[in-house]
Amino acid sequence: MPYLSKEDYEEPVCPLCRPGKIASIPVNRGLDKLDEYLSHKDYEAAQRHLQYWLTEARSGGDVQGELAVLNEQIGLYRKMGKSESGLAAIQEALALSQQWEGSVTRGTTLINAATAYKAFDKAQEALPLYEEAKTIYEANLSPVDSRLGGLYNNMALTVMTLGDYPKARMLFEKALTVMSAQEHGQWEEAITYCNLADLAAAESGTEAGEKSIEEYLDRAEALLIGTETPWDGDYAFVCEKCAPVFGYYGCFVFEEELTRRAKEIHERT
Repeated sequence: MPYLSKEDYEEPVCPLCRPGKIASIPVNRGLDKLDEYLSHKDYEAAQRHLQYWLTEARSGGDVQGELAVLNEQIGLYRKMGKSESGLAAIQEALALSQQWEGSVTRGTTLINAATAYKAFDKAQEALPLYEEAKTIYEANLSPVDSRLGGLYNNMALTVMTLGDYPKARMLFEKALTVMSAQEHGQWEEAITYCNLADLAAAESGTEAGEKSIEEYLDRAEALLIGTETPWDGDYAFVCEKCAPVFGYYGCFVFEEELTRRAKEIHERT
């Protein structure tokens, strides 16, 4: 799930804010503390943390900081399954981000909102947000920017949910092209191949799509066990994300191996 990257906070001052009247919040420091809470899955503390900084941003007239916090709230409420709070944060963030119309900041907010809509069973509402974000990202980012890969992958999942399988496949393939150009992009490629396995099952059925499913999972497995793969927190996350997919299609031995690797990394760190 994509969040605002640090460069998004460093854009020109909002035209609606008066110079000298803004008390900016320490966004990067706030994100570091948020990551600490999330690493311990202390979602209640993370929620209090974000609410505190949202209040600070608003009282100080820091519109950019406010948008940054709202985007993080969207992601947190999605993780917590709090749809009511998440939908409220989405509406506030989308309204606020209109001040950066056509910018990467607006595009990232659209993606965060769309991803949460999908998680809250509102795929139909998510799709136009993804479409707008796609237009913005493709106009402003390099064709091999990793953020485009994330967009294509997440958008494909929504399109697949809505039953447009050819379009979903096209988006997954675009994601693979982008991720193959990234350092350690094999992790995201592996996730995408797992998604393609699910697409094959949705489109043809598990039995009829067995050959394609097996091919996609073989590619994902090869990427996940590559000798150049560093065992760190990001790799643990990918293992945890992919393991249930292998288990669902009967690859129990590899599911157990991925689960073991993730557990070992967490215990070590």
